[in-house]
Amino acid sequence: MTETPVPGPVPRLELSEWLRLGVVAGITWRGSDDPPFDLGLGGKRTPVGLVMDRWRALQESYPGFEGMVISRQVHGVEVRWQGPARGLVIQYGADGHATDTPGLLLGVTAADCVPVYLADPVGRRVALVHAGWRGVAGGILPGGIALMKARGSVVENLLVHCGIGICGHCYEVGSEVFAGCGLSEPAGGGGLLDLRGVLVDQARRSGAIHISTSELCSKCHQERFFSHRGSGGGDGRMAAYIGLVPGAV
Repeated sequence: MTETPVPGPVPRLELSEWLRLGVVAGITWRGSDDPPFDLGLGGKRTPVGLVMDRWRALQESYPGFEGMVISRQVHGVEVRWQGPARGLVIQYGADGHATDTPGLLLGVTAADCVPVYLADPVGRRVALVHAGWRGVAGGILPGGIALMKARGSVVENLLVHCGIGICGHCYEVGSEVFAGCGLSEPAGGGGLLDLRGVLVDQARRSGAIHISTSELCSKCHQERFFSHRGSGGGDGRMAAYIGLVPGAV
């Protein structure tokens, strides 16, 4: 499944097939302006005020969505259940969010780490997790699936999409990353790792059957996306988001 561009002042791509199911799911990109459309919460590259204006512009791109919840991420495994909210709500310490509240956007930031979108179009629930290698090793995706199940979702109904992140041809890591992800260490102690491939396997082992992956790589396509690896740690952040369209059945 490929994310497709959406026209408008906020540069973004969406999973258009999910919109027909009453689910908005997408991610921002650099855009064509200079400076690029950075949504990083750290304030290191782009002034905080400008970043906040951009987050609000993203929310306002979707009429009927009264609230958006994001978090200062810590590369952990907490997936937090979110109730109704108004305006932009910034929390701390969660690397994933889930909700059954229509009109609430959930957001995570990424620049090589993989945003994983989960949607239950039958039970009307959604979740979004930020999966770097530490989150993958800690089981953030199985944890998100377990939370959806605990709230009433049937795992066979879940749609799981591993979004735009660094691909297996670009992600060279050490033996500790392979070990943390439950993989055999390659000869020489390091090598290339397909993080999205590990996530697909985790989703399958959790019982999901409707799984897709993005065809796009944040590092291969640095002209479009932010890449921590590609920039040597100096790049901005994209914002992945998901929400239930109000009034959709």
